[in-house]
Amino acid sequence: MRVQFLGAVRSVTGSMHVIEANGKRVLLECGLYQGKRKEAMKRNRELPFDATGIDVCTLTHAHIDHSGNLPNLVKSGFRGRIHATAATADLAKALLLDSANIQAQDVAYLNRKARKSDPTAPLVEPIYTEEDAREACRRFQLLDYHQPTELCPGIRVTHYDAGHILGSAVSVYEVEEGGRTVRIGFTGDLGRPYHPILRDPEPLPPIDYLITESTYGDRTHEAVGAMKSKLRDVVRETFERGGRVIIPAFAVGRTQNVVYTLAQLFHEGELPRVPVFVDSPLAVDATKVYRDHPECYDVETRQLMESMGHSPLGFDLLTYTRSTEESKALNFRKGPCVIIAASGMCEAGRILHHLKHGLIREENTVLIVGYQAEGTLGRKLIEGEPRVRIFRREYRVKARIVKLNGFSAHADRDELSTWIKHVDGVRQVFVVHGEEAASLAFAATLEGLGLSAHVPTPLESVEL
Repeated sequence: MRVQFLGAVRSVTGSMHVIEANGKRVLLECGLYQGKRKEAMKRNRELPFDATGIDVCTLTHAHIDHSGNLPNLVKSGFRGRIHATAATADLAKALLLDSANIQAQDVAYLNRKARKSDPTAPLVEPIYTEEDAREACRRFQLLDYHQPTELCPGIRVTHYDAGHILGSAVSVYEVEEGGRTVRIGFTGDLGRPYHPILRDPEPLPPIDYLITESTYGDRTHEAVGAMKSKLRDVVRETFERGGRVIIPAFAVGRTQNVVYTLAQLFHEGELPRVPVFVDSPLAVDATKVYRDHPECYDVETRQLMESMGHSPLGFDLLTYTRSTEESKALNFRKGPCVIIAASGMCEAGRILHHLKHGLIREENTVLIVGYQAEGTLGRKLIEGEPRVRIFRREYRVKARIVKLNGFSAHADRDELSTWIKHVDGVRQVFVVHGEEAASLAFAATLEGLGLSAHVPTPLESVEL
């Protein structure tokens, strides 16, 4: 019985691990690595295992760094099922089709550029196509929370609510081999207590081993409750300057949380009546999935829906824009407004156009509400770089840059360690899904609590 740590090991993106027992191999996630284009293309194209040797796959949630390479898995010969909650499957379908579309646009651009200088240059192929994405979506096998499901002989999985994004789960694998039973927990991405819309992360039953994320394993967040007033203050101050608030946000999870909080503020009369635009086709699709799965909502969200008389993800000042023409028109619109657009790390998508037009104006605010990986444009903005490159041109940063880390859907150091402390029986914790410093720091925190913690190296295999 072994676990091999293949992706998001001493780094954050590209989540991928394998449990091997009884001659079967279970893949935990198959995420896209996100970083510099050339390195990301290479790492994502070349899976670190033989896809035909994987029997089954499980998915904790739909975020692209956990689900995004599933089409390549299928394209490379995987013939099994992908087990996930219904909400995760619905969100993943939207994300994977969007990813295939982005890849098609990227390679078309790269090929045009290459052929201009050399008409005989070899063409770049996408990692996967839209049809590959559709085939991956056809492999989903739906499961409910708390429903033990046999993945293959001797291996069962049960999902518990992770409170991270809609449909997210913490997985517990019950593995029987050689007359013994071992229970392995996998956090995927653990959410935060009191976070908007979703229920709090559930406690786990006793387990023997835990694979935990550590995205924020070396720091703490601002309190979730403080985010509402801080968002109100940022928006008010920007409007008083006559500016616009530009919010780069992940289309799935973060966009809905920000919209929900704005809905509360408008409903309570805390903000002037100024328009809000969600400028992301993917966010439009994801928000529909959120509306289609109210069974995932917490009590507070249900109460707000009753008070407002409708979903907080739709209100009179809010416009969802899908077409390119609508998006372009926003850059020439007069007066204050809020624009929420993807991608959350400012590496692609419509947010780049809004930053190109908005960064150069000192009355504007760019509000960062999510994790920014090393090397991304979002990271450069929060680190205070005075000039940044967008579409191969340099722009001076005059807008105010504000970071609110309390919107994070990831548990911080204290929230993670508190949650883990309440899990009984844990013999060993494997710390993954964090930059190296964060993972090492969190392992030290766990050791201080009397737990045995290990930060694997990439491709490391451990016998249980």
